Amino acid sequence: MSRVSVFRREHFNAAHRLFNPAWDEQTNDQVFGKCNNPNYHGHNYELEVKLTGEIDPATGYVMDLKKLSDIIEENVLEKFDHKNLNLDVSYFVNLNPTAEHIAVVIYHILRKEIDVKLDLKIRLYETERNFVEYPA
Repeated sequence: MSRVSVFRREHFNAAHRLFNPAWDEQTNDQVFGKCNNPNYHGHNYELEVKLTGEIDPATGYVMDLKKLSDIIEENVLEKFDHKNLNLDVSYFVNLNPTAEHIAVVIYHILRKEIDVKLDLKIRLYETERNFVEYPA
């Protein structure tokens, strides 16, 4: 059989503050710079979800991308879009909402919703030039 990768790209806007409560303000400022703004700052995130698997002989799909879009909408976008990640999203109550952590959280959310026979990879663009991928 042929293994093929399919991709779905989505978009969400969210604010966050990078901050380690175990550190003093000076250390947080040195490590996180502008991202430590106590009034938060925002990003226009681009989320890319990659699924790799066998093509279903009955449908010709690895996965119906409309179904994947619906899963992402319901499980990620509704929870993250136009939110303050630190204050509004329970996953980040005790987790610094770095791009790395956001990608891992999204992976685990989606992994529960997508057939395990499909390999899943998350790519999250925080800016046009900065992105993370999980698993690596």
